[in-house]
Amino acid sequence: MDPIALFSEEVARNVRGIGEDKSFIALSNDWNQAAIKHHYAYNFSWLGRPIIQVPQDAYAIQELIWRIRPDLVIETGIAHGGSLVMSASMLALLDYCEAAVAGTTILPTVSQRRVLGIDIEIRAHNRHAIDVHPMRHLIEMIEGSSIDPDVVQRVHQRAADFKTVMVFLDSNHTHNHVLAELNAYAPLVSSGSYCVVWDTGVEDLPEGFVTGRPWGKGNNPKTAVFEFLRQLQAKPLAGAGGAVLNMEIDKQIEHKLAITAAPDGFLKRV
Repeated sequence: MDPIALFSEEVARNVRGIGEDKSFIALSNDWNQAAIKHHYAYNFSWLGRPIIQVPQDAYAIQELIWRIRPDLVIETGIAHGGSLVMSASMLALLDYCEAAVAGTTILPTVSQRRVLGIDIEIRAHNRHAIDVHPMRHLIEMIEGSSIDPDVVQRVHQRAADFKTVMVFLDSNHTHNHVLAELNAYAPLVSSGSYCVVWDTGVEDLPEGFVTGRPWGKGNNPKTAVFEFLRQLQAKPLAGAGGAVLNMEIDKQIEHKLAITAAPDGFLKRV
């Protein structure tokens, strides 16, 4: 076996080992709880914009975008814009690498790839920072509730222009809101691509850990994910391309990361 394949097998064994090591997973959960108290995820930026993600999840985004090669990334929740900038920078790298493979470093004048961000409120200082960012030309934004029917319709109309779509859900974290987002946007996910639901880890926190928020244990993104998957089994839903929407939790990503804000939240369309 060649060295590259051997290394891939070693990594696969490592990931399986993490998934089977209950004490290590428990240790990671304890670390997550301690990190939340320090607002750890707030400490990082991507190309100058706060991203509000733990570094492990930023690595996961990079790996997914590189592997799936989407031409549209839909994100609910904009905040400071760091996640939009990260997705846009990865799409720009895809353009660059595809040009290099084609034997040129001359990029297309206008990239066909886009990131579409949706937020109920895009604050003026954040909008300005995104507007002047070098990645702005790959970013589109819609201000409004991600579950407003008019907004959902606009996103669906825009997504119709693209072949490979990936979705990140990271806005209001209540069960009902995330479930509505899943029903609205998961059908846009292309076969083999992902809908990532952030902050599913809220369900794994102790009772009463989350304060001052409308979500918490029993009412959060993970409970919405489980309900959405149950609904898909009970009543099939058509996805992009017209085929039945089948989605499953990709535990391998979660086990690889060990520390993530999205346990049970990496949904792959299969």
